[in-house]
Amino acid sequence: MLCCLNPDCEKPLNPDNHKHCQQCGLRLVPLLSDRFKILNPLDRGGFGKIYLAEDTHNHHQRCVVKQLAYQSQGTWAIQRAEELFAQEAQQLQQLGQNPQIPTLYAYFTEGANLYLAQEFVKGHTLLKELQTTGVFGEPKIRELLLNILPVLRDIHVQGVIHRDLKPENIMRRDDGGKLVLIDFGVSRRFTESMLMKTGTTLGSQGYAALEQMQEGKSIPASDLFSLGVSCFQLMTNKVPYTFFLQYGYSWISQWQQYVQIPLSSRFRTILDKLLQNDLRQRYGSAAAVLADLQAQHVVQLSTPTPAKTVSQLSIAPTKLVTSQPHNKPVPTPKPVPIPPQTILTAEHPLLKTFQFEVVTVNSKGEVAQRRQQNAEFFQESLGNGVKLEMVAIPGGQFMMGSPSHELNRDTNEGPYHSVKIAPFFMGKFVITQLQWRAIASLPKVSQDLHYDPSKFKGATYPVEQISWREAIEFCARLSQKAGREYRLPSEAEWEYACRAGTATPFSYGPTLSSQQANYQGQFVYGNGPKGVYRESTTPVGRFSPNNFGLYDMHGNVYEWCLDCWHKNYDGSPVDGSPWMTTKENDPRVLRGGSWYNKPRYCRAANRSRYTPNNRVNDIGFRVALTL
Repeated sequence: MLCCLNPDCEKPLNPDNHKHCQQCGLRLVPLLSDRFKILNPLDRGGFGKIYLAEDTHNHHQRCVVKQLAYQSQGTWAIQRAEELFAQEAQQLQQLGQNPQIPTLYAYFTEGANLYLAQEFVKGHTLLKELQTTGVFGEPKIRELLLNILPVLRDIHVQGVIHRDLKPENIMRRDDGGKLVLIDFGVSRRFTESMLMKTGTTLGSQGYAALEQMQEGKSIPASDLFSLGVSCFQLMTNKVPYTFFLQYGYSWISQWQQYVQIPLSSRFRTILDKLLQNDLRQRYGSAAAVLADLQAQHVVQLSTPTPAKTVSQLSIAPTKLVTSQPHNKPVPTPKPVPIPPQTILTAEHPLLKTFQFEVVTVNSKGEVAQRRQQNAEFFQESLGNGVKLEMVAIPGGQFMMGSPSHELNRDTNEGPYHSVKIAPFFMGKFVITQLQWRAIASLPKVSQDLHYDPSKFKGATYPVEQISWREAIEFCARLSQKAGREYRLPSEAEWEYACRAGTATPFSYGPTLSSQQANYQGQFVYGNGPKGVYRESTTPVGRFSPNNFGLYDMHGNVYEWCLDCWHKNYDGSPVDGSPWMTTKENDPRVLRGGSWYNKPRYCRAANRSRYTPNNRVNDIGFRVALTL
């Protein structure tokens, strides 16, 4: 059969031997662009008629062809529709091969019409799923968020806002794969200079955020609002548009009264932060939502602790002093200077400065340079005179992983890629046994903690034989005591903090000696020297720190990161956020090497993993705090 391409034709299917449509008389086109055979109409999207087609250049694979169908009259309306249609093609092309975004095959003109051809997603929309199976419970909504938030994080990093997120624009593949975000017909690019500008109002009423509909301003937080409204619809089977018609945006503050399914208090808090009309109260990034979801998944806080702004913390309100922008990737062969564009300056007496000596070694492990460095920190009281020192880490951009020529490189350390890190605080040392006991004695949040778990005893020795889940529990108890949200660092944050502006295998230089770290010193890296094997942990802070003022980033104990293990960096976040999965028992990332390891495993780029419940006497952790 041949399909008529008149978008208003009521009976578009015709026998193959017809040259004109038997219904409307339009000339029939056997192959669009000499490639795509139209099989039948599917639907009408935001700015185009949608057809099912075959790609004759690709083994007759099924695909979707969108035709620009003018729904408004007038030159301006037509021009605007053409711009948005072309924009959809550009966005799909830009977003590349993300398996959760339909692949663009072609974009072309045929006659007076515009077309784009893209991947055919065999599946159903979440709106259809709602109508078929009923309302979604908390586990299913959580699974939706964990599937879609990484997509939003990635498109936002690339400067794209979807602007029309709703259940009918999220599809579930029939093969059980991840959810797919469709219909980029009203998406737009944004830049930092556009974040506060207004423009054309686009989106679906009831789903679009207040700033999007009233001001035409679209930012990443606008997509997060729409995602929250979509979750509301899937939990209640109530159409947001009807609430919008009756109450405008005022209904948003009352959303919880319509939800009949049971929700945990922590999950309600996350949803409520998505569903805020006030931008200042709403999540600003998909990465922030993901981080809270992961914390909620592992640690069910009895009383949710709201996120604190810098002004609410008892530490200094910290400002960013910006000089020259630094957006280019760091050249591989050269050391990366500490990023000058993001410097933390204290305006509060509790944020203090400390001085330390940084050591650099040559290829033989000999000290080549000693220099004085300063960093800023604050002290957190853990009770009974026990303190936790948190160092301010400046934001910046760095190359994560290892270059192909690095000695003893593992394949899981690639691809070598650029990552941008926001400023944060990180523990000056790994958590000691004294600090562990101070927090382990506090009330339980989610699970019990052994008061004295370590094999190698000593108040200032690292706590070890700690599982990932126990480290999470430690952070939860510490957060409740301190009134701010302590956590494990992401893997990207950890490597950035470890490198501290360097691009060599170790922050000290091209090799390592047992005078700089605690590891199996009888083994060497490159041309480095043989040294001492101590066969146990050592007190924290015994060796020289790196450029950021962090101690023991190489050796002594492995350090837990928040991330789940992935076999390489393909598809990893580029904004420093943790890379999670939906499986709570997946292995978690370990970094830094230990007293038990050869020096190759203590490199800044080296990665290891362990299951989240297991304990080993060379695994500890240090904590981080979002600025």
